[in-house]
Amino acid sequence: MELRKDPITRSWVVVGKEEPAFPAGLCPLCPGTQSQSKTLLALPPDGPWQVRVIPHLDPLYRIEGQPGRSAEGIYDRMELVGAHEVIVETPDHTRTLAQMSGEEIERVLLAYALRIDDLKRDPRFKYIAVFKNSGSLAGEEWTHSHSQVAATTFVPRRVLYELRSAQQWFRQRERCVFCDIVSQEQRQGKRIVDEQGAFLAFCPYAARVPYETWVMGVPHNSRFEIPDPMADRADLAELLGRVLRRLVRVAPAYHLVVHTSPNEYQKKGELHEYWRTISDDYHWHIEILPITAITSRSYGLKETYFNALAPETAAKTLRGLDAI
Repeated sequence: MELRKDPITRSWVVVGKEEPAFPAGLCPLCPGTQSQSKTLLALPPDGPWQVRVIPHLDPLYRIEGQPGRSAEGIYDRMELVGAHEVIVETPDHTRTLAQMSGEEIERVLLAYALRIDDLKRDPRFKYIAVFKNSGSLAGEEWTHSHSQVAATTFVPRRVLYELRSAQQWFRQRERCVFCDIVSQEQRQGKRIVDEQGAFLAFCPYAARVPYETWVMGVPHNSRFEIPDPMADRADLAELLGRVLRRLVRVAPAYHLVVHTSPNEYQKKGELHEYWRTISDDYHWHIEILPITAITSRSYGLKETYFNALAPETAAKTLRGLDAI
């Protein structure tokens, strides 16, 4: 197994990794299975855990070793070095993130932040991704509510696109493009789904799929793991809970991804040209892509998406749904 880079799209692809087949029976994420895996983090730290972080049972990336980037003619390859973890969001096998209280969701978000911050201390890793696949259509590995953390020796292509665009916008206007988006969405109001405190949820102007929703802090901040002093993570948790409760009423599954700045300790390769202004031009945000029954054709070759539902209509529908 190894990582291979596509020289055209600049995407890194895992080659030779088979899909794991987990045995049926006792859920490996439920209480009582602690002896089967190492606990990397438990919240609260004392008493019975409410959120637990463990190494992935069949990790895509391994923590040991060095990337060993090398060439094969014109192509680049690397070893599968990194970290792959599972954030168990609750000890209750039957509860979903959308069903949790604000306090419980806040604890999950704290686990996100603590794992990002800890893994960024390893200079081998260029990017720390936190994501959640909810529902069988999203490819979730276990029905027990969980998220995943992946620390990689490369920056995902989608984030590289954002870095390039954000840097260009900042050079031309000396402003953050994400801050400009937030300002316009607040001014127009028609794509806003919900807001609380210093956080905003809205359907993006060029939504890729029906009911796509972004959650973002209004004050500028490039790093999800370091909250802005003006922003209370409890507000973010309450807002995220309401957004998810709306989305699960229109979609049986969803992907959730935290977009944060790359590793501050890693200044080689893709990050070298972006580093000088990244704290000013990048802005963390959470992207949620529901999987709905509405056909949404996507032609990946040209990165062109076809979304049958206008984001203004989607936001209006979501605003009208009960979020309790």
